[in-house]
Amino acid sequence: MMKVISVKKEYRIKRNKEFQCIFKKGKSFANRQLVIYYMKRIDNRHFRIGLSVGKKIGNAVTRNRIKRYLRQAFHELEGQVKNEYDIVIIARAQTKDMDFHQMKRSLTHLLRKEQLIMKK
Repeated sequence: MMKVISVKKEYRIKRNKEFQCIFKKGKSFANRQLVIYYMKRIDNRHFRIGLSVGKKIGNAVTRNRIKRYLRQAFHELEGQVKNEYDIVIIARAQTKDMDFHQMKRSLTHLLRKEQLIMKK
């Protein structure tokens, strides 16, 4: 069993108003598993993430596992993700059959494509 480290509270987007703002003003990009919305914010000292996993995807246990995997992936990518962005991740139906490594690969692919990760 892998140890789960959660993303610190100040790095999370919680309010519906903030989500809606990112949906309206931000850019979006997707692959088969995930949709990513992001918006640049100059006043951010650290990137912030919001996660959305709809009820169509599965029961609460499944949805929570997906969110846990995404938070863990962000934790592992923490030093690479550009700080000035608010990022909202929406999970699609295919995520319910994915393990952590597949989820991280999918997320990293999207972040690289949209240049939200700094080059090593």
